[in-house]
Amino acid sequence: MYPKGTPFSVKYLSANIYLETDKMLKKNLPLIELVINPDEDSFVEAVALVEHPANEMQWLSFAKHEELMFSTDDVKKELLGVALIPNQVIYRNSPELGEYACTFSKDTIREISQVFARKGFFNNTNLEHSLIPADSYIFQSYIVDQDKGILAPKALGNVPTGSWVLGLKVLSENVWSDIQSKKITGLSVEGLFGMLDTKTTVTLSKQTSLSIIEKAFQELAELEQLKLNIGTT
Repeated sequence: MYPKGTPFSVKYLSANIYLETDKMLKKNLPLIELVINPDEDSFVEAVALVEHPANEMQWLSFAKHEELMFSTDDVKKELLGVALIPNQVIYRNSPELGEYACTFSKDTIREISQVFARKGFFNNTNLEHSLIPADSYIFQSYIVDQDKGILAPKALGNVPTGSWVLGLKVLSENVWSDIQSKKITGLSVEGLFGMLDTKTTVTLSKQTSLSIIEKAFQELAELEQLKLNIGTT
């Protein structure tokens, strides 16, 4: 169903995030592991600043019943965020494959971070996976390793070993204003990935706003159509 090495753009993941609102949605979905292959131009090539990050990690802690704490520096206009979390299950819906869940392993995330650095993609940032530059650059990049004492900021909550943390310097006053007003709340990677069928299924059950999902599906269809149009020119 999902042959090894089938590429697709992960930029669409952020549009299909589960949000805690008014409607319960349960899905039993096939679990797909995403991998990269730099020899076939399959890797993460950019990081987007988005309103709804697919990994559900924002600039601040969302621990229940705890005061929210920012991990941004308003004076320096710097921020830290989590780009990828190992074994986190992310909902996905595409016209080609339908609904499924996907995840990244620790080894793949480490490889993604190393290829990203080797290719010098630290200036590749944008807004909401668009052609609009984020006027920001990445100046920190590391993999969380609790055994070695390499941790994410406490304000981000319990970030597991193997997660990819990025530090960004924001140059644009407008972008920083959107971060402060929570129009931008987290990071989302984009690139081409291979897909490995794990031969297992997962049940996703979260409260979801159907209007938000419908809007996401509409945006996804528009992006897929744009991709097809570009491919035929």
